[in-house]
Amino acid sequence: MQQEYLIEEFDELDPDNWEELENEEDSAFIATVIRQGEKVEDSEASLDELERLADTAGIAIIGRHSQKKTQPERSTYFGKGFLEELSEKMLQAGVNLLIINDELSPMQARNIEKTHQIKVIDRTEVILTIFHKHAKTKEAKLQVKLAELQYQLPRLKRLWGHFDKERGSMRAAGGSASRGMGEKQIEIDKRLIRLNIRKITKAIDQITKQKETQRKQRDKSKKICLVGYTNAGKSTLFNRLTDAGVLVEDRLFATLDSTSRQLKLSTGAPAVISDTVGFISELPHHLVASFRATLMEAVDADLLLHTVDISDPRHEYYVEQVNEVLKSIGAENIPQLLVLNKSDLVDERMQTILERYYDDSIALSAAKNIGIDTLLQKIEDMLMDNISYSLLLPYSQTALVSRLHDIAIIESEDYLEDGIHLKVIIPEMDMHLIQQYIRKDD
Repeated sequence: MQQEYLIEEFDELDPDNWEELENEEDSAFIATVIRQGEKVEDSEASLDELERLADTAGIAIIGRHSQKKTQPERSTYFGKGFLEELSEKMLQAGVNLLIINDELSPMQARNIEKTHQIKVIDRTEVILTIFHKHAKTKEAKLQVKLAELQYQLPRLKRLWGHFDKERGSMRAAGGSASRGMGEKQIEIDKRLIRLNIRKITKAIDQITKQKETQRKQRDKSKKICLVGYTNAGKSTLFNRLTDAGVLVEDRLFATLDSTSRQLKLSTGAPAVISDTVGFISELPHHLVASFRATLMEAVDADLLLHTVDISDPRHEYYVEQVNEVLKSIGAENIPQLLVLNKSDLVDERMQTILERYYDDSIALSAAKNIGIDTLLQKIEDMLMDNISYSLLLPYSQTALVSRLHDIAIIESEDYLEDGIHLKVIIPEMDMHLIQQYIRKDD
């Protein structure tokens, strides 16, 4: 499972050269620290999520363990006695991989492996493995590779330390200590990694600029973006709204690439809807940063459909986590509609309570095609406000008339002696364009 990614002249910029990662381990133990003030049930739910992540990565979980501590140990994360007992249990079970439900420092991972002969990875590395497997397009592959290299850079000492250990301490003539092979290789690899990070960042910047150009070309269309915790049912909802045929799997991070399709509204107003990568709690900052080209769809949207699995007992926590990620990418002020998906899995009384608790939300079941028409009507109401305005424009404003054809619904248009008479439905955000031309008797 421990991944030592090859560093080459950047052939990975070509998606055809993408390497398939093989898992060295197909079974593991998972473990976590329950910090002071943390509820045991919350810790167990987080371990459940880690187990699902491991399953998506192709690793079966044989055992799970936790230790109550005020804070993790700085050098070994867990206490010495706990690690000794865990090491013995893993040996008895024939398991050689430990997955820790946190992001380990390079020192912590190195000390655990060296002292207890346990192969250890952290939550971030499991997520990276899943991302690597699920990335299909050039854009997703570049973003994943960037995240991998940023994760790997501070951990090179751990990967190369065994060379010096095998060779022993060597001294050059005159008694001064010479640098070991591992130390020299670390410096070489750091330079290569930093070079590749610059190359990938430049390539992603080019993709970002291309996306910005594409968005400007479809500026007249309203942009809707599906966001939500991973496995909330976004792709199922996306397929239901657009007949797109996007892959739907009951696994975490089944969608990594942003997919956009036309959305047909009854008003005829042009709209584009995009599906995005699922969010997850404690998603490392460098992963969010790497996927900025994909997450730009959310930042640029006119409306966010925040999809939540309402049948999950932790749905409130997931809503908070998604809103934190939206805030981190600068999308917290974009209008948002909360979509309570999988409502068919809760009883009617609970559904009523949840709809009242989440004011102005829509309960539906994407899988059972329940509530989709209500959702579409709500989308139209939020995007177009559905109020007709009667306008009288002078003939000098023909450019504005052309603009209104792009951004509004034209219900009637008459060219009379006193000017151009229009009846339009226009989004609230564009009201400033017509304010001075609204007829007084409207």
